[in-house]
Amino acid sequence: MENSTEVTEFILLGLTNAAELQVPLFIIFTFIYLISVVGNLGMILLILLDSYLHTPMYFFLGNLSLVDFCYSTVVTPKVMAWFLIGDKVISYNACAAQMFFFVALATVENFLLASVAYDRFAAVCKPLHYTTTVTMSVCARLATGSYVYGFLNSSIHIRNTFSLSFWMSNWVHHFFCDLPAVLALSCSDRQVSELILVFVASFNIFFALLVILISYLLVFITILKIHSSAGHQKALSTCASHLTTVSIFYGTAIFMYSQPSSSHSTDTDKITSVFYTMVIPMLNPLVYSLRNKEVKCAFKKVVEKAKLSLGLTL
Repeated sequence: MENSTEVTEFILLGLTNAAELQVPLFIIFTFIYLISVVGNLGMILLILLDSYLHTPMYFFLGNLSLVDFCYSTVVTPKVMAWFLIGDKVISYNACAAQMFFFVALATVENFLLASVAYDRFAAVCKPLHYTTTVTMSVCARLATGSYVYGFLNSSIHIRNTFSLSFWMSNWVHHFFCDLPAVLALSCSDRQVSELILVFVASFNIFFALLVILISYLLVFITILKIHSSAGHQKALSTCASHLTTVSIFYGTAIFMYSQPSSSHSTDTDKITSVFYTMVIPMLNPLVYSLRNKEVKCAFKKVVEKAKLSLGLTL
């Protein structure tokens, strides 16, 4: 320890060291990121432009798209730079900032998904009272609470992680500054920090997941009581896309953050991380748009208006 110096930067080892895979992976991740950016920003624009989408559900979906765009942007450009020019170095402060925003935005998404489940419960189970129980002011408070809690939660994790000492190794066995990967580098006693990570992450995940499961259990009970097949189909269609997103998001989150770092496999963690940092933000707008008639109709109207304006211009 006497000959060691305090870490001022970290070196990200990335996904693979195979030189022949660098260009193909750069192309793949660039393609994924472009779809994610276009899909999420397009969804936000569509919701803003179409007055028929100014409802509680689309308010939450717009916020989910914003969060997906932001936390994908926190990670993916650095990964693309790693593949293209071999830029593996990230400063101590940049690593802390990347971790802070990623954890905060992932936590916000966690509670926004729970808010969407509550909205679907109110719409299917309490349709007559829906407009009075799920008002835009209620939605705004739920969304604001999600953002505030997300950034407070991230502050706790950042403080617990970067209050530790990093003297020996600065090689992060990951493609971004994820909590378990950075914690594993500390030469301090990290047992308390790991326990806080597992406890807080487990609470966040399972509390939101409990809200979602209870909401959808009540939704499915209500659906079973509906006698018309058209009613069954309509009720299920409003929930199917959200359940798809929930399954992917919580499957990867539980695997990554609800176990101690000693239980993690580096290669498995990297593959899992690709899903929740890049693939999920790309899939969410596709899932919500392809399975949603209202979004399709809104998109067609926007395209028709654009064609009309172009025709008038020409």
